Amino acid sequence: MLCEEKLEVFENGFEDGKFNLRVEFYGRDARKVLLAVIRELYLPEYGEDYVYPFECAKEFWGIPLEPDEIVEEEFTPKPVRFINQSIVDRLEGVLSDIGISWRPNFERSQIYRLKTGYLVVGNNFILDGGRKVFFTFSKPSAAGLILKYLGMLDEE
Repeated sequence: MLCEEKLEVFENGFEDGKFNLRVEFYGRDARKVLLAVIRELYLPEYGEDYVYPFECAKEFWGIPLEPDEIVEEEFTPKPVRFINQSIVDRLEGVLSDIGISWRPNFERSQIYRLKTGYLVVGNNFILDGGRKVFFTFSKPSAAGLILKYLGMLDEE
């Protein structure tokens, strides 16, 4: 569905020609995270009162999310120092559970140990092993936006 001149929203993600950004998710439903990202992208242009692309995507996905329900969190865990085969096997197992056949290069990514499992942040993907969700994106800067709102998945 076209929500803005250059913002297309689809079932598991969105593509925005204005920001040259495409974000998709696989596994657990992460549309709330994407809604928060869309709102943040367009907030400077629309202002606090009514962010049309956010409202349009919210309606398309059928998610009753209000702006005051969007929760930012600061992401400050420490990275895993040594990546061993056991960690790689666990991460590949999560990818298999989600149904992803593509195998990212974990050695060239940042891996964090969280209470719920491992979190991997690559140049064009995020894998949250504990929450069983895999994000892909076209710009490395999208990782910061996604990480900021990842905690919203815990509220479901």
